[in-house]
Amino acid sequence: MRITELRKKTNSELGALLRARTLRREELVMLLRQKKTKNVKELRGVKRDVARIHTRINELRIKPE
Repeated sequence: MRITELRKKTNSELGALLRARTLRREELVMLLRQKKTKNVKELRGVKRDVARIHTRINELRIKPE
């Protein structure tokens, strides 16, 4: 997900998206530890999405638009 897409979302939408991505990250970590998935790139992408969402939430806290 791109940061431009995140800038269009409200704070509540960002929170819901953050919860969904965090759950997906936990699921991927569990599958990777069980050796049931080999798709490491998806995990990397989800982790980056979580970081982008946190960045946008912090931007809104500092300077609400």
